[in-house]
Amino acid sequence: MRDYKFAIILGVLVIVVILVAYGLERSKSGSNANSPAPYDLVTTFKGDASTSRAFTWYTSDSSAAGILEIVKGQVSSFTNTDVQRVEAKSSSIKTDNGTKGVHKVEATGLEPGTLYTYRVGSGVEGEWSPAAEFTTEEDGLDSVSFINVTDSQGETAEDFKLWGNTLNKAFQTFPEAEFIVHNGDLTENPEDSAGWDDFFGNVQGWISGIPLMPVTGNHDEVDEDATYYTSHFNLPDNGAKGSIAGTSYSFDYGPVHVTVLNTESNLKKQTEWLKEELKNTDKKWKIVAMHRPAYGGNSYKKVENWTDIFDTYEVDLVLQGHNHEYSRSYPLRGGKIVPEGESSKGAKRGTVYVVTNASGGKFNEKKEDQFYHAVHFQNNKQMFAGINVTGDTLTYQAYDVDGKLLDEFVLTH
Repeated sequence: MRDYKFAIILGVLVIVVILVAYGLERSKSGSNANSPAPYDLVTTFKGDASTSRAFTWYTSDSSAAGILEIVKGQVSSFTNTDVQRVEAKSSSIKTDNGTKGVHKVEATGLEPGTLYTYRVGSGVEGEWSPAAEFTTEEDGLDSVSFINVTDSQGETAEDFKLWGNTLNKAFQTFPEAEFIVHNGDLTENPEDSAGWDDFFGNVQGWISGIPLMPVTGNHDEVDEDATYYTSHFNLPDNGAKGSIAGTSYSFDYGPVHVTVLNTESNLKKQTEWLKEELKNTDKKWKIVAMHRPAYGGNSYKKVENWTDIFDTYEVDLVLQGHNHEYSRSYPLRGGKIVPEGESSKGAKRGTVYVVTNASGGKFNEKKEDQFYHAVHFQNNKQMFAGINVTGDTLTYQAYDVDGKLLDEFVLTH
């Protein structure tokens, strides 16, 4: 009988503890339950990078209005008459933490090579984001610098701190970078809203001013559903027919044309789109970003047709993810290594394929070396790369989060 009473008391205590913890969590999140204040703010390219800029943010109040205020120059006030005011396209989305507001807007008609200051919010005082700055692309730009990362893929707040540290080090190393390309798997579970909040929250100081251009990974699109992923970004709508909007697209910056492919769905129609996409660009440098690798620690056979197109249209560099290890191929053409010294200039010398390990906390064991591997290792540290293009030269440098240079190569035209 004593044991029975003890079991009842223990059970009651457990229930009380659970209810108290639940109440604390509810009160913690409830303070912002209906707030129109912006969060998860990110800027992207959508149209011409020299004359436009796009933005996306969330609000806890699903009915909140969305307004962008933007002014030329570095300013501390938005009260002058030169402020451009643009209404966002606002919608709502059901999440595991209630229904949230989604706000997307694009500022157009901007001046090339110009610094702008902006803020977003509901239009009511006290409901604005902190002011942030960005600079549009210069006319006639013949150089560009950008950062490449992949697989931040966190589950906990501590995981995403690692991602934040990686991007901090990347900008410390490449302070002139004009944008970021992320090769996919931004979070572990796309339905976990806390994961998205931590993903954006740990790099908010960077991505409110520097465009973050994402690739769809297998943890971003699941069973051909990328609702939560695409809700967070305002991306070019120039992708393949039949693709989920925002999962295949392309953009230009300076002398570089970047094509973003989705390895998770609609591969056949993307193949046809890719041919036209690469055929019609007049940019000197062609770079592709995708998640599952054509040539990485291992290869994804479903994208073999894409590598033939990369050969035909002389793609210089393919940025990949998924394998959570570092790999870099020799220049490849027709599935074979291009002999050193043969067609040494231009992309006819072959395409280089890289996987920049991971920018979060998850690493895989190093897979077996393959014939195409020029560099292949697992250091179990977050990594990033900086790509600098100037005239006829592309320089790629890969670092770990401690700032150690681990790989470097140069491509020339």
